[in-house]
Amino acid sequence: MKGKLSMKLQCGINLGGFLSQCSYEAEHFRTFIVKNDIHAIKEMGFDHVRLPIDCAIFENEDGTENKAGSCYVTNTVEWCRDEGLSIILDLHRAYGYDFNDAGNSEKNSLFTDAYLQERFVKLWSRIAEKYGCYPHVAFELLNEVVEKENAESWNSLIARTVKAIRTISKDALIIYGGIQWNSVKTLKLLEKAQDQNILFTFHFYEPLIFTHQKAPWVPAMDPQEEILYPEEMEYYVRRSEKLGFQGEVVTKAKSEHMGTEFVEEMIGEAIKAAENADVGLYCGEFGVIDRAPAEDTGRWINDVVQTFRKYQIGFALWSYKEMDFGFTEKHYDPIRNDLLQCFFH
Repeated sequence: MKGKLSMKLQCGINLGGFLSQCSYEAEHFRTFIVKNDIHAIKEMGFDHVRLPIDCAIFENEDGTENKAGSCYVTNTVEWCRDEGLSIILDLHRAYGYDFNDAGNSEKNSLFTDAYLQERFVKLWSRIAEKYGCYPHVAFELLNEVVEKENAESWNSLIARTVKAIRTISKDALIIYGGIQWNSVKTLKLLEKAQDQNILFTFHFYEPLIFTHQKAPWVPAMDPQEEILYPEEMEYYVRRSEKLGFQGEVVTKAKSEHMGTEFVEEMIGEAIKAAENADVGLYCGEFGVIDRAPAEDTGRWINDVVQTFRKYQIGFALWSYKEMDFGFTEKHYDPIRNDLLQCFFH
């Protein structure tokens, strides 16, 4: 079933904060990412970008096309084509679903509302009609479905959406992940793909107590505590306990040592799930918050990339600029060149 994928996604970077998780001011859209940014990404050595996009960029509230918003997508697609980069169009927020509203059934009604599901499928048909003719474009169906109770409904919606896309674009690479923020542990809940040219995706930010240290959007995170990497496993277990279920990946880990042993344990579950489903595997997001010590950040990223390389897993760093994780920001200055060497050698 896996067959030959239509494109290779080896080492990429996210354009977070451009067309999603952003202000909707025209000045922002016009200046946040420009053609020279795509050229700079190519010059650094990356082979693709992942572009998170809110549904409102594609269409208006009444379901008609948002022509102004779509232009920013088209421009980025064509800039990437001109630079020889592949691009993933990632639907970061859908009508009726936003990972930021996880657990809020009133706001996140996509999986219980037949109209919203139909709208979701129609949106992807519209995207396929507009961008399916570009051989360097891949489609990622939805970023980070969270709730456990949506696992079965998500499988159903995936099947409907893939079928709709394939009536328009036979060859486009289609990407999707499991529940609980694209966890490595939930890929096994995805149904086996009934189509060619499919990639399973996961996100990797473990141990969260390190990668998201001092993050104000993680309620249980101590805003003052500095977390180092690497340290003994007990160091992370003890500190992860306060994160509750968000720390369970660490508190329940079997690894005796933090580092590539731990990373391999985590990623091993994703590898097994992809093998059982006979599809490719890709990490759409990984990275470390700019509040972490720079040298420790470099060691963590090196361990993760080393493991990805070992198992031939393509990846995209979060994120190109700003967003608390910006690779081009000052925080990365001491380690950026070393990391580029790590990515490409």
